[in-house]
Amino acid sequence: MALENSVFPSLPESLSLPVEEKGEGDDVEVAADATGVFNLSEELGQIVTTETPSTPPLLAKVNRSFQAKLAERNAQANEPRKKVVQEKERGRFGWARARRKRQRYVEKNGRCNVSHGNMRETYRYLTDIFTTLVDLNWRSSLFVFVMAYAVTWLFFGAIWYLIAYLRGDLDHLGDETWTPCVHNVNSFISAFLFSIETETTIGYGHRVITDKCPVGTMLLLLQAILGSMVNAFMVGCMFVKISQPNKRAETLVFSKHAVISLRDDKLCLMFRVGDLRSSHIVGANMRAKLIKSKQTQEGEFIPLDQTDISVGFETGDDRLFLVSPLVISHEIDSNSPFWDMSQSQLQKEDFEIVVILEGMVEATGMTCQARSSYLADEVMWGHRFSPMMLLAEGFFDIDYGAFHHTFEVTTPTCSARDISLAAARLDAHLYWSISSRLDEEPTLTNEASRQPDSVSANSKAGEPTFTVGEMTDIQEQTGQGELNGSVATVQSESEA
Repeated sequence: MALENSVFPSLPESLSLPVEEKGEGDDVEVAADATGVFNLSEELGQIVTTETPSTPPLLAKVNRSFQAKLAERNAQANEPRKKVVQEKERGRFGWARARRKRQRYVEKNGRCNVSHGNMRETYRYLTDIFTTLVDLNWRSSLFVFVMAYAVTWLFFGAIWYLIAYLRGDLDHLGDETWTPCVHNVNSFISAFLFSIETETTIGYGHRVITDKCPVGTMLLLLQAILGSMVNAFMVGCMFVKISQPNKRAETLVFSKHAVISLRDDKLCLMFRVGDLRSSHIVGANMRAKLIKSKQTQEGEFIPLDQTDISVGFETGDDRLFLVSPLVISHEIDSNSPFWDMSQSQLQKEDFEIVVILEGMVEATGMTCQARSSYLADEVMWGHRFSPMMLLAEGFFDIDYGAFHHTFEVTTPTCSARDISLAAARLDAHLYWSISSRLDEEPTLTNEASRQPDSVSANSKAGEPTFTVGEMTDIQEQTGQGELNGSVATVQSESEA
């Protein structure tokens, strides 16, 4: 058959040959600056050239420093790119309908977006009053702190005034022969001031209790004991609230986006975490959860189902030495919830990835936890994080300006399952192609008993005899040859 004169855009470079210019009278006409590919036609009996784009000249290699390469890569990453406008979902009458944004389970700052309502057993909060006070916001905590002292001062001040009133000290204010319970307590304000001096152990010396009032002595002991308990309780609450380690999590940062790309020929989900302080997190441990609603085979609907995402628990990679920013990687394998997810399917999914970093604060020894989350539209397919570390004179310089920067890389758009199946098919094809070639090799045997005429003819001509697939009695006796693909050569001698 004749070959059609068609253009092959994917023709290898080894088959493309330059065509020289021809003068007038030649059969082939070629443009001055074009290079062509020979295409033969048996019917026309002529050579037709097809124009192909000329290969660009090879650029000379330039020795550049790492800083220059990093600056160029960051400049390329910061260049404005053309936004791809996705087609909006259409409603019933063809009107554009915006896609509903998923409600976050965990905010980007780590706050859990969960509200507890219709709780009837509220008395359980009073059984753990210390934790209840610590969990209050600062406005409520300061109000409780002030009211605890004010109420106790007013309560004991009222009792001191009641004692003075019942004993008649207020009726003998100018009588020097009368011994009151407390000197210079002549009104409620003076009794309130004496209560403050007693509980705070100020002791100005103007108002003093006497030994003629045993009830006042008992009240003085009771107020001193209760005042010490109130001081210990409230100061302890304020100290724990001030030194809470959740404020340490403010300096533990996560990248704004997660990325999916190839790492060591395996599809991986990656995000970046860093510590802004010089004091380190001791025993840092990383965990990740997939929050996604699902329905079981029995029809049960489970909202916000939590699935573990492995970030190196089996190999110990989840235990971090967080001195510099690290890229946490999740290998998408058969046990991963993203095993069947491709790039097109990722844009349609509705899930949330919650990442949790736990560790002990080096300065205080308290356990700290930092959280963040990534929605489906915050996972960038085919991207990789830009490098941040530079080698300076005597130390490593970390550029946190590139902490959230990513750049595009070549990444397959299919799922990890499809990549694994393609690799398995390729391995199977190579295996069976090699084994089939071995099975097709000829085997030389002696066929003198089956074809005496051909053997005598071949023996006269001096040519060997080939037989495929069987083993002769001579090979079994001598132990030479193999079951498949064995070759034996027998050359008969001419009869005398």
